[in-house]
Amino acid sequence: MSSPAGAEPTRRLGRVERATKETSVLVEVNLDGTGYVDVSTGVGFYDHMLNQLGKHGLFDLTVKTEGDLHIDSHHTIEDTALALGAAFREALGDKSGIRRYGNASCPLDEALAQVTVDLSGRPYLVHSEPEGMAPMIGSAYDTTMTRHILESFVAQAAICLHVHVPYGRNAHHIVEAQFKALARALREASELDPRASGVPSTKGVL
Repeated sequence: MSSPAGAEPTRRLGRVERATKETSVLVEVNLDGTGYVDVSTGVGFYDHMLNQLGKHGLFDLTVKTEGDLHIDSHHTIEDTALALGAAFREALGDKSGIRRYGNASCPLDEALAQVTVDLSGRPYLVHSEPEGMAPMIGSAYDTTMTRHILESFVAQAAICLHVHVPYGRNAHHIVEAQFKALARALREASELDPRASGVPSTKGVL
């Protein structure tokens, strides 16, 4: 959110608590942070990916999730992504002065991820990965969950997101490249443009 000339800039913060019979989630995000991350979901690889999101997006990010991991990691991963999307949307506020669009490509060894985002106010996901990926990374991260994470995040953040991995062999690299590129694209799209004022839409609202 922009501020009048000479005023202190509005802090773009989001905080969401989500509690169900399956999970308890707290997410806090500062879009204008330094990349400080404090994440604990009980799913080690997911923690690693959320760390990439905060570090490469320069978002200060706190995530504390307790879930029914004795069943599997699905609810924990999904509900965290939902809360993250809602917190991101809250932090964006009225979106005045943002760039709106962001684009990033990130390689990780043999894998390449290409991400384009529009902070449009309309949730839409296009997602593609190489076929034949290993089904699991570690003991708790089902690789089919990556798309579901993005679906859940997009639904709550109300953004349009295109993620494409044209090639890659190692499942860890394929997923991590996506999170790094997502972080970079979100950082670009959510940054305040010094040349812009108001909401970057001919409709007057995003």
